[in-house]
Amino acid sequence: MSYYTGNRTGDVPGNLPQPYYWWEAGAMFGALVDYWYYTGDTTYNEVTTQALQFQTGPNKDYMPPNQTKTEGNDDQAFWGMAALSAAEVKFPDPPEDEPQWLALAQAVFNTQVARWDQATCNGGLKWQIFTFNNGYNYKNTISNGCFFNMAARLAMYTKNDTYAQWADKMWDWVGSVGLMSPQYQFFDGTDDTQNCTSVNHIQWSYNAGVFLYGAANMFNYTNGADKWKSRVDGILQGAGVFFQNDVMYEVACEKNGKCNIDQRSFKAYLARWMAATTKLAPYTYDQIMPKIQASSRAAAAQCNAGQDGTQCGLQWTTNGQNDGSFGVGEQMSALEVIQSNLITKVSGPVSNNTGGTSKGDPTAGSQGDDQAMLGQADPITTGDKVGAGFLTTLVLIGILGGAWWMVA
Repeated sequence: MSYYTGNRTGDVPGNLPQPYYWWEAGAMFGALVDYWYYTGDTTYNEVTTQALQFQTGPNKDYMPPNQTKTEGNDDQAFWGMAALSAAEVKFPDPPEDEPQWLALAQAVFNTQVARWDQATCNGGLKWQIFTFNNGYNYKNTISNGCFFNMAARLAMYTKNDTYAQWADKMWDWVGSVGLMSPQYQFFDGTDDTQNCTSVNHIQWSYNAGVFLYGAANMFNYTNGADKWKSRVDGILQGAGVFFQNDVMYEVACEKNGKCNIDQRSFKAYLARWMAATTKLAPYTYDQIMPKIQASSRAAAAQCNAGQDGTQCGLQWTTNGQNDGSFGVGEQMSALEVIQSNLITKVSGPVSNNTGGTSKGDPTAGSQGDDQAMLGQADPITTGDKVGAGFLTTLVLIGILGGAWWMVA
């Protein structure tokens, strides 16, 4: 939390300072929801609630006008998943006159259902929400994976089968365009100007994690259906690429020093969702926990740097040698993998039928209008487009160059 400035006078609650993007703040508050869930420590509850409420936007769907220059479907979803986690673990409910955790997650889901894009590739979600943001023609796996994850979890929480049907639909679409291989490897994304015939084959740990937890929810929701067990098992097998002697690492960029600010946080989400999977598919415990335990020992061994002697580096495979890479992502990844060791000390996610208290609204988000939101946003400048274009270029180079699994 030493990196967070949103609770300082004059700053904006929920925002991280440069160079962090808005989505990572949502992911960070999701980690703090987990922290309370695992430890019962309420130290950060007030600031977490403040952030998760302040960033909801005028339609209470995590579409704040000041984020239109960068907000994609994946960005919005990370805030929605944090709210959904709060509902699932019974994080203290907000006052009744404020948006409720479940309703916020439903709002995000509903806004994204409306963006299902049948015009190209026979469906799927685009990475970007607004046409002026470069990357609008890219259908990335994490945006579609977050949608799948939320659909499966909303099905579990509400027992409304419509969510499960959307989870099935998204799973099938991801496989049909090649973003998921028959061996349950998940690739980065695809270009819809080519009707999704070209795929960027870089693998990121958070893609495996987001689909793993969604599949575990579907396994539980369907009372252990064989197809979902096979999928959970397959994803766990495919995720082996992210482990070296049971220690987690970001295979595409850690060893070559190419991980950017975002990518330095990805291991946090794989750790988060692997641990959570053991609650919904308990038979996976003996396969998952040795990796969590080995990774947490390795992570803790190198969280010994910086002026306070507690800064964690990026790499955990260095036998306790801190690599000097410090930041929100590095701290969050270490926190998530270490606190995941407490998974046996806590109960699993609740639902409407098993003690859940968060109030939902199946119509939440339906009043939102992406285009109307633009009238409340700051004007888009050429510089904004150039900045976004640089990021998109890096992604598309991977497609055009036929990249397989590592950042060049």
